[in-house]
Amino acid sequence: MSVREIRGGAASADGFLAGSATAGLRSRPLPDLALLACADGLASAAAVFTTNRFAAAPIEIARRHLASNGGRIRAVVANAGCANAGTGKAGLQAALRMAAAAAAKLGCKPEEVLPASTGLIGSRLRIDRIEAALAGMKLRRGSPGGAAAARAILTTDTRPKQAAVESAGFVVGGMAKGSGMIHPQMATMLGFVTTDADASPQLLQQVLHHAVERSFNQVSVDGDASTNDMVVLLASGASGVHASADDLADAVTAVSRSLAMQIAADGEGARSRIDVTVTGAPDDAAARKIARGVAASSLVKAAVHGGDPNWGRIASAAGQVADELDPGRLRIGIGEQFVFEGSPCDYDERRASRALRARVVPLTLDLGIGDGTGEAWGCDLSAEYVAINSEYRT
Repeated sequence: MSVREIRGGAASADGFLAGSATAGLRSRPLPDLALLACADGLASAAAVFTTNRFAAAPIEIARRHLASNGGRIRAVVANAGCANAGTGKAGLQAALRMAAAAAAKLGCKPEEVLPASTGLIGSRLRIDRIEAALAGMKLRRGSPGGAAAARAILTTDTRPKQAAVESAGFVVGGMAKGSGMIHPQMATMLGFVTTDADASPQLLQQVLHHAVERSFNQVSVDGDASTNDMVVLLASGASGVHASADDLADAVTAVSRSLAMQIAADGEGARSRIDVTVTGAPDDAAARKIARGVAASSLVKAAVHGGDPNWGRIASAAGQVADELDPGRLRIGIGEQFVFEGSPCDYDERRASRALRARVVPLTLDLGIGDGTGEAWGCDLSAEYVAINSEYRT
């Protein structure tokens, strides 16, 4: 079944409401609190969480709540301006109060709400401000509510990240935030995906893992996996369509892939998005691993930023992570030119340099071993990235 891109975001699927408020958690008076909720009753839910051992308080509470309800959730509430990570028992209590305040707003149980946070690690969450802001928040259906929520969760991002598709009588929409501290072990900084298809929590978990492995897990901005990574998938069932596993996986993957590419393009200090495509690998998993290794390489990122067609850095990054690679069969392309085909090629260095300075930089590797294919996305590494992170405050 074909997937058709449409305008919209996380509230575009039928049966969802979203909104934002300004709780005063940022250094400037900007929206910093988002709520995404099922309009009527509970949604089926699935989630993936960071594998970072220094996980934030909202991650622990969200895991608990999802497990206690057997994958049936009413809402996700997310704040920017404070990660609520490394905050001990007080942080756990703040995350619980955040879920309870959203539940009071919606008339549901606190354990039917998943909390999420993003911002500075080690700062205390001003939960009193969140409680007051939630009480006065206005929720809306459709694109206006989704767009407001997508803006409220940004930190160093320069723009909101949204996507939506139609497929087989149902809609999938989503929003994400992420600009720095992006090298996910499961997802990205924060991602929320919704559908009006009718699906069980078990099917959603299967679909989400499939999508994440082919999207969010293939992004690397700076090689650091966050303490707060989470992606949530909610299904309202409002369309009445019982989607097949394949149709739902295709649609959720399409939305997740779009959001992942938007994150890579908006990496802190980035000028270019790096698109790495690997073919000819032993299998798809091997291809994704190599693509991610190239996209994550600091030397490759620096070469792209400087417009330096140093294909040796690409080859080295691939060889460092590949379980199987024959240099004599390897082909490397920068833009539309091959620069290495088992041995160095004669190529136009100026043309390759121009390709590296484009807004989107295609790098291709053909291993010539099997049929496996994979993609990954990164961005160039600039001096501005260092400046942003040497003085980071949300």
